[in-house]
Amino acid sequence: MNLKNKKVLIIGVASKRSIAASIAQVFSQNGAEIALTYQNEKLKSRVEGIADELEGEILIHPCDLAKDKDIVDLKEFIKDKWSNVDIIIHSAAFAPRELLNGDFVDNITREGFQIAHDISSYTFVALAKEFSEIINPNGSMLTLSYLGSERVIKNYNVMGLAKASLEANVRYMSHSLGHKNIRVNGISAGPIKTLAAAGISGFNEILKHVEDKSALKRNVTTVEVANTALFLASELSSGITGQIIYVDCGFNISGV
Repeated sequence: MNLKNKKVLIIGVASKRSIAASIAQVFSQNGAEIALTYQNEKLKSRVEGIADELEGEILIHPCDLAKDKDIVDLKEFIKDKWSNVDIIIHSAAFAPRELLNGDFVDNITREGFQIAHDISSYTFVALAKEFSEIINPNGSMLTLSYLGSERVIKNYNVMGLAKASLEANVRYMSHSLGHKNIRVNGISAGPIKTLAAAGISGFNEILKHVEDKSALKRNVTTVEVANTALFLASELSSGITGQIIYVDCGFNISGV
């Protein structure tokens, strides 16, 4: 799929093993111009290392999604460098680690609930609100979700609620931005060993369970998720918006 001359902003790259890093690689190989963000100085060198492996000139800019000013500054940076943008990939999620194990009701806190929903869901629509004026017609926004949004997954806890909010966000945003011909979709990816997944207690058990019970009898790869993102961002999916696409080797269809 050809993304030549398409400008792509990817938010949430944390390590070379992340889904966002794989999306950056696949999009770059298909001709896209890439901009990456990093949350803080600790992650800056990681993102620079990922950028070094991509083709062409890669824009890099800080953005802590918890700060409205950082989102505004990012928009101004992209506007100055590119004038506009075609595709925005939102790959950001967070919940306090202590909430991602044990009993959901016992461990939940008001602060943890707010943080999880703010970073994992609100930031997607915050980006849309700030960037919609410079997203080109036929543009696309894409986020990443997980099956824990609709089923109880051991230790996923408050992140399941936040992902459910994110998926509702996809539907409402697609309706709101549709008149501008901006499409909004989400990918519900199967479990993958990423930096974010490391915070979920018992994650290796989840991987083994999915491998045993999924239709394809294996876990999905970051490249498979990235290839789906490529399709959803391309003109080949021009009639698709407001959807959550499962890329989990068929685990979501499985019963007991």
